[in-house]
Amino acid sequence: MIPAAFDYARAGSVDEAISLLGANDDAKLLAGGHSLLPAMKLRIARPSMLIDIGRLKDLSYVREHGDGLAIGALTRHHDVATSEAIHSVCPIVADAAAAIGDPQVRHMGTIGGAVAHGDPAGDMPTVLLALEATMVANGPGGEREIPATAFFTSLFETALEPDEVLTEIRVPKLTGGWSFLKFNRRALDWALVGVAAVRSNGGVHVGLTNMGLTPLRASGVEEAVASGTDPAAAAERAGEGTAPPTDAFGSAEYRQHLVKVLVRRALEEAMG
Repeated sequence: MIPAAFDYARAGSVDEAISLLGANDDAKLLAGGHSLLPAMKLRIARPSMLIDIGRLKDLSYVREHGDGLAIGALTRHHDVATSEAIHSVCPIVADAAAAIGDPQVRHMGTIGGAVAHGDPAGDMPTVLLALEATMVANGPGGEREIPATAFFTSLFETALEPDEVLTEIRVPKLTGGWSFLKFNRRALDWALVGVAAVRSNGGVHVGLTNMGLTPLRASGVEEAVASGTDPAAAAERAGEGTAPPTDAFGSAEYRQHLVKVLVRRALEEAMG
């Protein structure tokens, strides 16, 4: 439970963090640390350097952006969960943040850290995928936008370049129903399965947690709903294209059954 040796630097700005990333192979950014540090203790992650950006106050904010909101990457889960603006414009994000871990985790963990970690068992990536949110990254070439549908590329891997910093997450205004459900053994555990359902432009977007190597969209369910299928029948397609893990907490077969139950409930709540 002791990490491998690493160097440490505290970045005073985003530009300095980008410079340090470019100058050090295998460097990692440290925000809240609740995802990275446990992986380092297990030596799953062995960064050559930790670049601490946790004190960059200019990356902690919630403000209007078009019809939606822009959320700074270093905004703590607690602040996301209690933001009046998020509750008003995109409440599913606040609801999901309030369900992450326990109070200690929510006061230290950041929305950007949770997203950049790319964990398929994470709550927030699934919600942002269902919302078709936009991630904003800054690197040596400047700023670029990455749609959530293209952001999560593989297990713990994202579309961020090694010398890029995730700085902002943009979410749309919700105009229809929504639902966020997850099943776990204890409140602070990772979800065995999670579901985010959002009504948008007459259709429904459905995101799945812990059903593959990345957060997934339940395209079969979305197609069924679009064709007029009722929630119960549409939910039967929830397992299409998924590859859930088998671990000490549940088998792949159990997750395949559970996801149908949660998708049905989420559709009924979002469409009701």
